Amino acid sequence: MNINIPRVLIAGDRSSAGKTTICIGILSILRELGFTVQGFKVGLDYIDPGFHTLISGRDSRNLDGFLMSPAVVKEIFGRACEGADIAVIEGVRGLYEGLNYNNDVGSTAQIAKILQCPVVLVVDASSITRSVAALVNGYMSFDPDVRLSAVILNNIGSTRHGDKAERAVREYCGLEVIGKIPRSSDLAISMRHLGLITALECKNRWADFKNVLERIRDTVEENLDISALMEIANTAQRLELPESRIFQQRRAKRARIGIALDEAFNFYYPDTLELLTQEGAELVYFSPIRDKRLPEGLDALYIGGGFPEIYAAELSSNTAMIHDIRAFHDAHGVIYAECGGLMYLMTELEYNRESYDMCGLIDGRVKFKERRLVNYVAVEFRLDCILGRRGNRFKGHEFHRSAIELRNINKIRFAYRMLRGEGIYEGLDGIITDNPNCLASYTHLHGASYTDFARNFVDSAVRNGVGAI
Repeated sequence: MNINIPRVLIAGDRSSAGKTTICIGILSILRELGFTVQGFKVGLDYIDPGFHTLISGRDSRNLDGFLMSPAVVKEIFGRACEGADIAVIEGVRGLYEGLNYNNDVGSTAQIAKILQCPVVLVVDASSITRSVAALVNGYMSFDPDVRLSAVILNNIGSTRHGDKAERAVREYCGLEVIGKIPRSSDLAISMRHLGLITALECKNRWADFKNVLERIRDTVEENLDISALMEIANTAQRLELPESRIFQQRRAKRARIGIALDEAFNFYYPDTLELLTQEGAELVYFSPIRDKRLPEGLDALYIGGGFPEIYAAELSSNTAMIHDIRAFHDAHGVIYAECGGLMYLMTELEYNRESYDMCGLIDGRVKFKERRLVNYVAVEFRLDCILGRRGNRFKGHEFHRSAIELRNINKIRFAYRMLRGEGIYEGLDGIITDNPNCLASYTHLHGASYTDFARNFVDSAVRNGVGAI
């Protein structure tokens, strides 16, 4: 099987080069032109794909060469592109930044090569002109297997500045500059300590976000040659796809799983949720902020990551929901919580010098630090639990600025040993509470990387579920 879809990868010369803003503009323009556009994000990231999804109207997917084999990357790509006219892939950090200094694993360049995708390099050109050409030449020559097709200059201070930098790139590199985006302070989406404010929050404040989106779209439309970008995308060759290995025929519904979804909890990978439904899960969404009761008949809860600290007052004041989650836990209901979900299950959360009561299923408190932790992890199960058996391994990531202070540490059971990464306490992660069906960790996983996740979680829900499908 193969696929012949136009595709382009928007890479950066560094982090914060402007990839996300430019991708948002491109997706918006292409959709307004009538194209069905499929967005992707290189690396493990929840926030950028959320904006892609909001703007394109299709779930954006993550592609990661550390977690996924080339065959899995192609499978996810090909499946997501069904029905699309063009694929736009946003890179991560600088083009060649990955897991290590001596190979391209986990990098944007790796994905570009796997998908045989032309690359447009976004260069932060603030304060440089002729040096842009030297920088671009370095990127062109570093890995000849990466097909660098054009350049977009970002943070241009004036027409003269942009023209000089463009002429330098054309003369010394032989590449076309297809965009010169002016420096502007009103194009940024609000920043938060882990990244951008989430798309779900922007959707709930649509009037404000719509104004920012329109400015981004108008600026990109006025300063980027969208026809040239399409021509580059059309140069992508036919891509041979492997037989489907992960996404198979769906099983009949056999478990009802509640998914916490609101402004506080919204870090979920679409592929992970789809794999749960493939394994026979009926997904039922609820809001720990606003709903007073859990949905009826649940066999399991999945509380993902997000920003519970921002909404700590609302979460703490919703005592009816906290009571329901405690009751579900005490009835030995199956609960899986990641990062933000872990924080919600703690006794208390401290943020901005205020303390808030949380669910109290794990004895301890959450505190926040200046240090931000963003890290690939490798995990080995040291105990049997709802997601795996002792000795099983998987890869994932950590993404937080909080720290867990546990009480009665000698009584805590940790399901995970960190082969790479930090975890909660001295290289351990994955707390099993006094309910053996409850697991809470800092580690985020992706269902297409740890393929046993969906089956094990749904099997646990069927085996131990307190509800009824």
